[in-house]
Amino acid sequence: MTKKTAFVWDEKCFWHFGGNYALLAPVGGLVQPMVAGGLPEAPETKRRLKNLMDVTGLSGELDMMSAPPASMEDLARVHPQTYLDTFKSKSDNGGGELGLRTPFGPGAFEIAALSAGLVIKAIEVVQTGQARNAYALSRPPGHHCLPDFPNGFCLLANIAIAIEAARAAGLGKKFAVIDWDVHHGNGTEAIFLNRDDVLTISLHQDRCYPHDTGGTEVVGEGVGKGFNMNIPLPPGCGHKAYLDAMERLVLPKLRDFDADLVIIACGFDASGFDPLARMMCSPETYKMMTRQVMEVTGGKLVAAHEGGYSELYVPFCGHAMLEEMSGSDIRADDPLHARITGQQPDAHADAFHRDVVTRLHAELQHGGVL
Repeated sequence: MTKKTAFVWDEKCFWHFGGNYALLAPVGGLVQPMVAGGLPEAPETKRRLKNLMDVTGLSGELDMMSAPPASMEDLARVHPQTYLDTFKSKSDNGGGELGLRTPFGPGAFEIAALSAGLVIKAIEVVQTGQARNAYALSRPPGHHCLPDFPNGFCLLANIAIAIEAARAAGLGKKFAVIDWDVHHGNGTEAIFLNRDDVLTISLHQDRCYPHDTGGTEVVGEGVGKGFNMNIPLPPGCGHKAYLDAMERLVLPKLRDFDADLVIIACGFDASGFDPLARMMCSPETYKMMTRQVMEVTGGKLVAAHEGGYSELYVPFCGHAMLEEMSGSDIRADDPLHARITGQQPDAHADAFHRDVVTRLHAELQHGGVL
């Protein structure tokens, strides 16, 4: 049987060290080290997703593979050589810190290049017909990274690097990125802001991180005007609001753009149990959003893992998404289903959130995006 969903991963990505942070406050002064090391961008969320897939048997239904690191040529299509040289030098000399909240240990350059390489491979296997869709368990993440300024745990712009590698290989001309990580995809936005061949869409908690980016007024520049869409959602809006925003804002733009490939910047930190955000999504939310996108693309898509910081809940959110991507009958039942369902907004709050989406629609229409 041909396995229609590829899962691209590598154990070495779990070995990336992102520094000693207590949530987002650097340890020191009056902030003492956390018992577990204080690593919000820890390997365990991703490792436990892979472990859960192995235990349920879902791994056996996917085409499991790894990939080589992105080459220096691949990286230099997005990042200046001076930045890459500085990053590699610090990495080779025991690690350090670049940009904002991006500490790293020794060997981080090679692991970050591998993380980007996993996304390159995921696009390749889909665009060459080896798989209908693919999931890259990439770590460190990439969507906050600017060309010359790493940010928010992101050291290389994984998706942007992979898009440019695919373009160079003749594997597509038009790409769409749907970023449903709870934090604004400011790096991806900045890289493609003046381009009309890459549509960037970010659904995120309003003013969460970065707190000063992600507004609806940023719609692209020059020929890229109308090809960047920001959807800032209020904290706590939950399952129905996300599906409503997808249906009324994201999917119409996606249909109109008609990309050669849709890539999901896939964070699971909008879940109701994430320590770095205040949203109320569940595994069912991610499954249904995946279904919405697949109905537009005919099942063809690539997902690249971004954030998500609940060791308990990320595995179940990711498993649900992969169930939908692969069409598997294997289930990993949500252990917190009753609790997260009971905590969803009531009818009055749902009506308010629907009005928010209506207002966002009007603002995006005014900006020429819809």
